[in-house]
Amino acid sequence: MNKLYTIKIGILIFLAFLAASCEDYLSEIPDNRTEIDSPEKISELLVIAYPEANYMDFAETMSDNVSDKGNTLPTELNLANYRWEDIDIDDLDYRVGYWNACYKAIAQANQALASIEELGDLESLAPQKGEALLARAYSHFMLVNFWAKHYDPATAATDKGIPYVLQPEEVFIETYTRNTVQEVYDFIEADLVTGLKLVSNNYQEPKFHFTPEAGNAFASRFYLFKGDWENVIKHSSNVITNPQLQLRDYLGTYAELEYSQRTALYASDSDNANLLVVSANSLYSRIFASNNFGLSSEKANELFFTGNILGKAWAYDVFGGEGFNNLPKFAEFFRVTNVSAGIGNPYVGLVLFSTDEVLLNRAEAYAMQNNYEAALEDINAFFSVRTEAYDSSTDVLVKQDLLDSYPVVVNEYTPFYSLDSDQTSFVKAIAELKRREFYHEGLRWFDVRRFDLAIAHNLIGGTDLLLEKGDNRRQLQIPNFAIERGLEKNPR
Repeated sequence: MNKLYTIKIGILIFLAFLAASCEDYLSEIPDNRTEIDSPEKISELLVIAYPEANYMDFAETMSDNVSDKGNTLPTELNLANYRWEDIDIDDLDYRVGYWNACYKAIAQANQALASIEELGDLESLAPQKGEALLARAYSHFMLVNFWAKHYDPATAATDKGIPYVLQPEEVFIETYTRNTVQEVYDFIEADLVTGLKLVSNNYQEPKFHFTPEAGNAFASRFYLFKGDWENVIKHSSNVITNPQLQLRDYLGTYAELEYSQRTALYASDSDNANLLVVSANSLYSRIFASNNFGLSSEKANELFFTGNILGKAWAYDVFGGEGFNNLPKFAEFFRVTNVSAGIGNPYVGLVLFSTDEVLLNRAEAYAMQNNYEAALEDINAFFSVRTEAYDSSTDVLVKQDLLDSYPVVVNEYTPFYSLDSDQTSFVKAIAELKRREFYHEGLRWFDVRRFDLAIAHNLIGGTDLLLEKGDNRRQLQIPNFAIERGLEKNPR
C-alpha cells in the first residue's frame, strides 16, 4: 500500500540536491563543463535539463478558471497575475523565475549535446542525445508559449518569439536576439523529430525523463498548438492504446485514498497516467488552495458540483470548503540546507504530461478532421472514468448531445484556423473537459491563448477586469534584465 501510494521521495530529493539557484538566464558558464567527459556524467547532467520552477500558479490565475473569493487580502503575486499586470521579480512561482529556469535547463541540455559530440557522438549515447534534444525543445516550447504570440502560420514569420539557444555559452555574458515564432517552432520540431528517434525507456526511473511515451505526448501537444491534426493523431495513438486502463483512476484508486495520499500519488511514477514528472522549487502546495483569486465556491459549483452532460456527478472530489476549495494534486518535499537554522527549500512534484491530456488532444484532432465517430469514442472513454455511477449501456454520448450542450456562441472560439458549427461544439466540449481535468495546473491558459478567448475577472466590490481578444497582455513581458541586454519588449 505505501509503495503504491507514496511518491518517489528519493528521486525528488535527488533532483532537489542537484538544483542550483536561478541566475539571470545564460549569464554564467557551467562550472563543470570541462568535467563532462563520460556517459555517466552526461546522464547526471540531463537530470537537471528540465525547468526546476513552477509555471502553474501564474498560468492558472491568469485564466478564466479562477475568481475573487473575497475572504483574504491577495498577495502581490496573486493580484498581479489576476490583473494580468507585468511583474518583474525573480522568486519562487514568479514568471521571471520560470524564464530563468527554462534557459538554465536549456544550458544543461546544450552542454550534454556538446559533450556527446566531444565523445564522438557514440551510438551508445543516442538515448542521452535524444533526451537532451527533447528537453531543449520542451523548455523553448514553454517559453515561446508564455512570452510570445500563439502560433499563427499567417503571422509567425514576423511575430517576435524568444531566443532559441543551440550552443553552450562560451562567454560570461552573451548577447541574444529574439527568433521569430516560426523560427522557434521550426527549431522545436527539428529537435522533437530527431529526439523521438533516439530516446529510449532505459532508465531506472523513466517517469522522470523524456521517454518515447513522454516524447510522443509532447509531440501531441506541439502539433495541437500548430494545428497539424494528422500528427496529433499519430503521436497520440503512439501513447493511447486502451484509454480506460491508461487514464487516471478517479473512480477506483483515488476514491479510496485520503487527501494526503491523493497528493502523494498524483505526481508519482506509481500512477500509470503520468508520462513525465519533474521536481520544482516552489511554494505552490502551500498557497494554491488559499490564494484569494482561486477556486471560489461559485467557480467550484460551475465546474465541479453541477454535474456533467450525462446528468451525473463528476468523479472529481473538491476538498477544503469555503475559501480553500481545491483538488489534491501537490505534495511538498522540503530540502533542508542548514539543519541548525532549520532552513531549506520547498519542492513540489509536477506532472508535465499525462495520458489524460493526450487522449483529449486526439479527440480534438479527430473533430477537426470531421471524424466525429472517432472523437466521440475518445470522449466517451474519458467520461467513463470521470463520471460517478457510470453505466456503459446507457451513458453513451452521441454527436447531437454535444451540439445541444455546447452551442456555438458567435465570436467566442476564434483560433487561427476556421471552425464550422459542429467543430466548434466539439472543440468547446473538449476544452471544458480539459478545464476540469487539469484544474490548478495552468493548462487552461494555453487554451485561452489558442482560442483567443475573452476573459472577465470579477472583483468583489469593484469593476470587473477584462482581457479582450487580441490583448497584448496575453504575452508575458520580457524580463527587464533581458531587455537591458538587447531583447525587444513585448508591446503593451
